Amino acid sequence: MTTRRAVVTGASSGIGEATARVLRSRGWDVVAVARRADRLEELEAETGAVAFAADLTSDADVKALAEFLADSGPLHSLVHIAGGARGADRVEDSLVEDWQWMFDVNVLSAQRLVTALLPQLRRAAADDGYADTLFVTSTAAQTAYAGGAGYNAAKAGEAMLAHALRLELNGEPIRVIEVAPGMVYTEEFTANRLGGDKVAAERVYEGVVAPLTAGDVADVIAYALDAPGHVNLDLITMRPVAQSAQHLLARGPLRPRGEGGLA
Repeated sequence: MTTRRAVVTGASSGIGEATARVLRSRGWDVVAVARRADRLEELEAETGAVAFAADLTSDADVKALAEFLADSGPLHSLVHIAGGARGADRVEDSLVEDWQWMFDVNVLSAQRLVTALLPQLRRAAADDGYADTLFVTSTAAQTAYAGGAGYNAAKAGEAMLAHALRLELNGEPIRVIEVAPGMVYTEEFTANRLGGDKVAAERVYEGVVAPLTAGDVADVIAYALDAPGHVNLDLITMRPVAQSAQHLLARGPLRPRGEGGLA
């Protein structure tokens, strides 16, 4: 079988960049996609991942990406990580334009990519046995929280797209995998959500022992993709140990109960 090739979106930072790096280290060919061409060029120079700058909210850019992929080799895996959140306001106070942006970058971008790339994934599956679609959603898709309604709705929409796609592809050798991380500490996500307020972003993680890192999530993504082709990890929910649930977060040292520990 030929070397497997993945297109990884959101590859200019955070989980997307980490995933591109991990897959390259495991021998995958990677096409790294994001809007920021300068960051992609650095990633290409460091890892050999092929840079392709694109805005996934643009039909023209997605079409250009599909044409590039079709002309440059088989496509075995779509790894859709691009997305994001804007705002942390109550429903009544939030901005419609923030919700529209979140729906476009999290849900409609996924639909655009599936529509554009599924024919290529089918060809790779026919030639090499199987192909993959993998979507990075969030625990926000599973549990609502105050101030998160727009992001809750967008990530739940992306999750439902993945669930429906899995049903629609029944009988085809194409896996549909969803990875739903909880609290992940990355350079940009929370700061971008809070309008660039890095001080407020740091407070979100204050006192939390070992939140997930982008590398943690990337390792799980790589594990799912490298699993035998007949194994589909439908939904992987992952959190730091300090976060037992969306609403239950320990701040401060983690200690066992008993002598010298919790009462």
